[in-house]
Amino acid sequence: MTTPVVSIAYHSGYGHTAVLAEAVRDGAADAGATVHLINVAEITDAEWELLDASDAIVFGSPTYMGTASGAFHQFAEETSKRWFTDAWLDKLAAGFTNSGSKSGDKLHTLQFFQTLAGQHGMTWVNLGLKPGWNTSEASENDLNRLGIFAGAGAQTFTDQGPEGVHKADIATAEHLGRRVATQARTFALGRAAA
Repeated sequence: MTTPVVSIAYHSGYGHTAVLAEAVRDGAADAGATVHLINVAEITDAEWELLDASDAIVFGSPTYMGTASGAFHQFAEETSKRWFTDAWLDKLAAGFTNSGSKSGDKLHTLQFFQTLAGQHGMTWVNLGLKPGWNTSEASENDLNRLGIFAGAGAQTFTDQGPEGVHKADIATAEHLGRRVATQARTFALGRAAA
């Protein structure tokens, strides 16, 4: 059986997004992947090499002022060295984000990640879940409670620390990690068969 390698390249300003990164890691590991957690604000040459050797890269950032954080944008610009050499061509990509508001323009952050992945020639893995919490009988504890399709979105009250990340959002991030690991295994087996 093929063991996929999934790297999570994330930035977390106040710790909330780090909680989600750890949940994505846990989900991917549960699905049998080798997982690397990489804080892009402190990325090393060795961690760049881990990204280059990964089957899938999951991007994560808080949504600040309608887009990814400045530290994540800096990382994205630095990926241009990989773009020139097609180092990430045909890898899988996915994303997650957190903001203080229910919307908070999280979709724009996920679309930024999708565009970054597209520029690298990566294949985007969406959340693969129907929306939760969208009927009178549903619950805020549903998976994908915020109804985002592009990736995992989370909402944490601005007056709470990392312990305030909603349990349903953590479970949604874990789901994303499992989905990415499963898709990475499928892609690797397909490449081997071709």
